[in-house]
Amino acid sequence: MPDLWSGRLPGGLDPEVRRFSSSLDVDWRLAAYDIRGSLAHVAMLQTVGILTEAEARTIQDGLTALLDEIVGGAAPWNLEAEDVHSAVEEELTRRIGQVAGKLHTGRSRNDQVALDLHLYARDALRATAAEAGRLAHALLAQADAHQDVVLPGYTHMQRAQPVPVSHHLLAYVWMLSRDQERLRQAYRSADRSPLGAGALAGSTLPLDPDRSRQELGLAVLYENGLDAVSDRDFLLEYLAAATQVMLHLSRLAEELVLWSTREFGFVHIDDGWATGSSMMPQKKNPDVAELIRGRSARTLADFVGLATVMKGLPLSYNRDLQEDKAYLFHAADTVVGALSAMAGLVGNLTFDAAAMARGLTTELLATDEAEALVVDGLPFREAHARIGVRFRDVQDPPAAGADAIRKSLRLRDRPLGPGPDSVRDQIARARRLSWDLDDGR
Repeated sequence: MPDLWSGRLPGGLDPEVRRFSSSLDVDWRLAAYDIRGSLAHVAMLQTVGILTEAEARTIQDGLTALLDEIVGGAAPWNLEAEDVHSAVEEELTRRIGQVAGKLHTGRSRNDQVALDLHLYARDALRATAAEAGRLAHALLAQADAHQDVVLPGYTHMQRAQPVPVSHHLLAYVWMLSRDQERLRQAYRSADRSPLGAGALAGSTLPLDPDRSRQELGLAVLYENGLDAVSDRDFLLEYLAAATQVMLHLSRLAEELVLWSTREFGFVHIDDGWATGSSMMPQKKNPDVAELIRGRSARTLADFVGLATVMKGLPLSYNRDLQEDKAYLFHAADTVVGALSAMAGLVGNLTFDAAAMARGLTTELLATDEAEALVVDGLPFREAHARIGVRFRDVQDPPAAGADAIRKSLRLRDRPLGPGPDSVRDQIARARRLSWDLDDGR
């Protein structure tokens, strides 16, 4: 089949240019979304009288057959096609004849690919949010089960004050809740239709873009065609949110790596979620956590890559935007996979209460003692200095009693604190969080 622009450039592409410019190996992932957009476009064309009922039915039947094959895992029918849009239109033409040529009426590949990306991004965002919720529930389950297990909290990687394991794990749940807010904002940005923009300035034909939008279940229509075809803000928002998710996962991964060492011994990783050494028979390695920690760099690179593509582009569409998909797909795969893996890892952790208790020494109660002096009327700086002197030369402080630890936590039954009532309230509130991006749409 001739190229889509063959009327203007009848000679055809040089084979080297075709190989260099083809995106089919990347954007075939959009094929199902491309056909969904085309089905909505056909329905609109019939509604406004550009297609007859018979023409619309023939095109829709042909597209539906192609969609069924794609959902079933079909590869591109013609590997020489320039992109997913060309591949679909060429195969449709081969099967139903020249009536397929009416499909592209009033539409450009510019608004077509923009629509595909909006539809894909919505699904990717939903998948990311669902996996974030799955991880949050795994953390909540462990927090609920370990409300009475206390570990030394750290600042500067030095023992600081006692906190329950549940309070520590809940910190990550609240991080994920903020990630969810960012994903929700990105979803709102993606939930709009660019169809009707054409190449940049719409069409002289009596199109009804809002009809296509409704057919696709998108929330709003773009206000400006130039913006519609060149906007990739929603992808940058998703990649920024995905990067933040991965940074949070990386922090949790780092703690699990540390906690699973013999030096800490706070957690034991399930054998099914660890690996061994090819040389050292005794080793049990936290590879899942290490891989998540390492892959956080990849989503950051995806965000920076797409931002760099976008930073100097004039309006409206430029072929540079062909590069957006590789960054998007890679980031989506990475963050969804990492969230899923972390949920499995966390859900199968075993916490060692005895190892944690060995770290609960009297120095962790130093702030409590200083604040007790404050209650008696001593200025805090003086109280701080008086208690600090006692620990100046202490290298191996004795263990704190269980009653003293419980008292310390009860005294912190306040907002933001790790007291038992505060932790139970956190768990209850965290269980009410919604991880469905369509809530409140």
